[in-house]
Amino acid sequence: MSHFALTIIGRDRPGIVSEVTEILFRLGCNIADSSCSILGGQFAMLLIISHPEISTREDFGDAFAPLEESNLSVLLRVLRPGGEKRSEIGGELCMISVYGSDKPGIVYQVAKELGERQVNITDLNTKLIGSEQRPVYVMMIEAVLPAGVTVETLEQVMTRIKNEMQVDISVRPIDAVEL
Repeated sequence: MSHFALTIIGRDRPGIVSEVTEILFRLGCNIADSSCSILGGQFAMLLIISHPEISTREDFGDAFAPLEESNLSVLLRVLRPGGEKRSEIGGELCMISVYGSDKPGIVYQVAKELGERQVNITDLNTKLIGSEQRPVYVMMIEAVLPAGVTVETLEQVMTRIKNEMQVDISVRPIDAVEL
């Protein structure tokens, strides 16, 4: 079975998820994994899809033309075998929260420190909250700590950024829940 990464981006409006999933349903595709978000005024959707008989982008024909005609950008990429599978990432899960006044470099400074310690960012979201007069930048990161890096170690590392950037940063463990 072939797997594909499908990316949809465009000005946010109600009904995009319905339109995309209707096309996929009518094609007989399965959605294995997905993420959707509104970034600024843009809607962004990333899906990992599969189909038992479709193996190339060309096999989809013009199925996504209605989306493109409604000013959505559509990118379809064939995944190499195994590219659809969730990575087995071992280590302690943690949540890193950052709050402060909006300024360039917050994401970079935090990501740089995490990358240097081989911390794997599994989810990252940022938002501006508050008012126009007093905007507050919020960043939430879900990450997996490698062996040898603890929540306490990471808290110490983040103290430098906290002081330099004048933001509040907290690091806390996340307990895995089995379903």
